[in-house]
Amino acid sequence: MTLPRTRIKICGLTREADVDAAVEAGADAVGFVLYPASPRAVTAARAAELASRLPPFITPVLLFVNEDALEVIASLARVKGAIAQFHGEETPEQCEESTGPGRFRYMRAARIPLGAAGAGFDLVKYASDYSHAQAILLDAHVEGYGGGGKAFDWSLLPPAVDAHLVLSGGLTPANVSDGIRIVRTRCKTLSVDVSSGVEIDGPGNKGLKDAAKIRQFVAAVRAADASFSS
Repeated sequence: MTLPRTRIKICGLTREADVDAAVEAGADAVGFVLYPASPRAVTAARAAELASRLPPFITPVLLFVNEDALEVIASLARVKGAIAQFHGEETPEQCEESTGPGRFRYMRAARIPLGAAGAGFDLVKYASDYSHAQAILLDAHVEGYGGGGKAFDWSLLPPAVDAHLVLSGGLTPANVSDGIRIVRTRCKTLSVDVSSGVEIDGPGNKGLKDAAKIRQFVAAVRAADASFSS
């Protein structure tokens, strides 16, 4: 069986050069964090400015954490073609309210506990509860909301989840192929989402991407896909 290719999102972008680097490397989506407490935060106006650089068929994604529904709708309307990523404690009803309802698409983040505790997370039920989400994004449950550079134990995920999944949390050019190998047969389709794993090394560089690392990440994903079809 030929599996669909793994789609790629580069998240936490704050600069024009990084948007351009993601596009040039072949990313399918780019993410902008609209959560003021994040070191990678941008305003909706800034997200719209950065997203205006995107060519056709590359999707802008706006990340929200427990944001007011009217603010979410206004931000999505401002960034053409954007979809929402809810990363807080939003209920299914709140996700629907914050997207129109049905006017905009959304993804819902599932925060998977680290270590053996990850086996206790009922992802099948979670995906069923958020059945109107375009995808369920899998991230490690760390202090704060996302971008912590931690990976949960992928092998503890259920063997069959009736949803499109986006693997996130601690991905790097070095480990993304392992993540794809472990997860991609467990769901409808698999995408991957990277933020800290393609940033410039050193303190104070959150939100500043390394173009070479982005290229390496995309190349690693493509190589993993090729290994499935060989």
